Amino acid sequence: MDMTVSGFFFTYVWPLIVILAESVLLLVILLIAVAYVIYADRKIWAAVQMRRGPNVVGPWGLLQSFADILKFVLKEPTIPAGANKGVFLLAPLVSTVLAFAAWAVIPVNVGWAIADINVGVLYIFAISSLMVYGIIMAGWASNSKYPFLSALRAAAQMVSYEVSIGFVIITVLLCAGSLNLTAIVLAQQSGLANLVGLPWLGLLNWYWLPLFPMFIIFFVSALAETNRPPFDLAEAESELVAGFMVEYASTPYVLFMLGEYVAICTMCAMGTIFFLGGWLPPFNVPPFTWVPGVIWFVLKASFLFFMFAMVKSIVPRYRYDQLMRLGWKVFLPLSLAMVAIVAAVLQYGWAAPK
Repeated sequence: MDMTVSGFFFTYVWPLIVILAESVLLLVILLIAVAYVIYADRKIWAAVQMRRGPNVVGPWGLLQSFADILKFVLKEPTIPAGANKGVFLLAPLVSTVLAFAAWAVIPVNVGWAIADINVGVLYIFAISSLMVYGIIMAGWASNSKYPFLSALRAAAQMVSYEVSIGFVIITVLLCAGSLNLTAIVLAQQSGLANLVGLPWLGLLNWYWLPLFPMFIIFFVSALAETNRPPFDLAEAESELVAGFMVEYASTPYVLFMLGEYVAICTMCAMGTIFFLGGWLPPFNVPPFTWVPGVIWFVLKASFLFFMFAMVKSIVPRYRYDQLMRLGWKVFLPLSLAMVAIVAAVLQYGWAAPK
């Protein structure tokens, strides 16, 4: 009997406990990371505008994000009288939970993923497609025309750029020959550097070089997908007050912002995995190979976020018709053509995945 109970425990209960512990650890790390991503965003924006940025709470303002969160959590949540209360409160929760759920399959090093599933790319694509529901629910439940208009805008925008991101991912999958995110990173261990006789120059193997147009399309589409400037039309203050979040305050508002920044971190991680070789070092020689892979991953994702922040600081906001034209008339034909070109090169060329 004891053997049966212990066998049941170690077969079914223990793996569940391990997964729960890993999930909690990931959540804590992500929450702390998001606090400093917001801090970095504000500091970069301030530096571009020759301001100081947050510099009072804690040394160099490092605790500013925690102070902001505390302020919001202690505020009273107000719900409009005409709002659908259930959906109104569920919307920010949906956005945040989906944003965090995407990280279940993202590997930051070899074997460092909660679920290293073979269809990791499809899982992330499905989760990012579902994230639009949180925004639609928020806009509809607020029972006000401005949030509703903004929710419609956001839905159209996210769907439009999902299409081009999908084609970008297809080109990467064609080159890597797998839907597994770890396999996509490992496929970037060999490539152009080996062909030109420089096997130590690892960064030439990464897909940013052969798929450079797709890297640019992915980056711009990621900005639009996460409602970042210059594509933050869903919350354009000049015409929609504050978009679908108009009626939100305190904790529900924080949940929306948290979901938005976690989604940005997800896109930076995806860009790192698809185009920047994940945790692989840029040069396959010591001392670069001595650095743990997770540090390379964080550095590359941070570089992508720095680019996100610089775009926010520098590029003026698009008009909505310009945004839609870019998505449907520029990115869609370009990415479709690149899928055909990459497939043709792989079929009749030299670079087919083994």
